[in-house]
Parts: sequence; C-alpha cells; structure tokens
Amino acid sequence: MAIKIYIDQGHNRGVNAGAEGFGLYEQDVVWQVGMYLADLLNNTPGYEAKVSRPTIDTVLGYNATTSLAARVADATNWGADYFISIHANASTNPSYNGSEVLIYSNLSQSFPLAEAILQQIVAELGTKNNGVNINPRLYVLRRTAMPSLLVELAFITNPQDAEKLRNNQFDFAQAIYDGIRIELG
Repeated sequence: MAIKIYIDQGHNRGVNAGAEGFGLYEQDVVWQVGMYLADLLNNTPGYEAKVSRPTIDTVLGYNATTSLAARVADATNWGADYFISIHANASTNPSYNGSEVLIYSNLSQSFPLAEAILQQIVAELGTKNNGVNINPRLYVLRRTAMPSLLVELAFITNPQDAEKLRNNQFDFAQAIYDGIRIELG
C-alpha cells in the first residue's frame, strides 16, 4: 500500500495571495516546487502524491479561511497519510533568511519528518537552519487529521534566499523528497 502524501502549495493567485519579494510571488514559487515534489513522489514506488493546486491558476476558497478549509478537506477526503504545506517566508527585515518547518506539537508524528526535511533543505540548498518550530495556531496544522507540517522554504524578502527561490525550485523539491525518503523509507 502506497504512502499518500498531500502536497499543499500554499496560497492562491488573487484570493489568499502569498508574500512577494524581488519580483517573485510566493504562490507561484510554491506551486512549482509542489509540482516537482509530486512528480518525484509519484514516480517512486510506494508513494502517491496529490497537490492542492493542480494548475498555477487553481483557486481554492473565496477567502483565507475557506481556502485553508478546502485544502484540509481535500486531503482528508483523499485519505492522505501526511500533509505537507509548502510556503516561502517573509519579513519586513530583509536580513532575515533561512528555512524552517512548523508543526503542531513536538510530540506528533510530524516531528521526525519535519527534522529530516529541514536537514535536507539546509544541506542541499545552503540555507540557514531556523529549526523545527511549534505553531498550534496554524489552521493546516491544527485541523488536519493526519500528521502535518508546514515548510517555509526560505525568505522571499531576503535577496540571497530570493535568488534560491527563483533559480532552485527543483532543488527545494528534491530536498523535501530526500527528507521524506530518509524518514519514511
């Protein structure tokens, strides 16, 4: 039986739009990273992946809350074993940089997977390790029935991170994939 991984490419174009920086739009960057990740997983025996936004123009919901609810409901209805939401971080301080993974609780099944994914992103892309952090307020972490995590690839508002988000989208997907394979087999 395949391990089913739901890949949520955070945000939409328009409704519940993401961050912007250096001519990049979070919703576009994470869409492409998610598509690469789904392709890697779907071409690996023992895995099955589904994305929240099959096209770059797919819009889920009509506001932030309904957009998040639609993603969680889709993953639940599909019977996902894991929920991975992909995002790009942002700050008003352009010196903030690096990668982090957010989870609901360090006691959850998400914790070892989050650690493996973060370790691979840092190793493969050379981003700063901002840790696995607990954030039980995030809708996609507290409302999912399956182990879930939210990956902040890098800061779209930092010039060096933004270059990686622009030029290394496949590499981010590969690093997440490698972390999944290390932890889940």
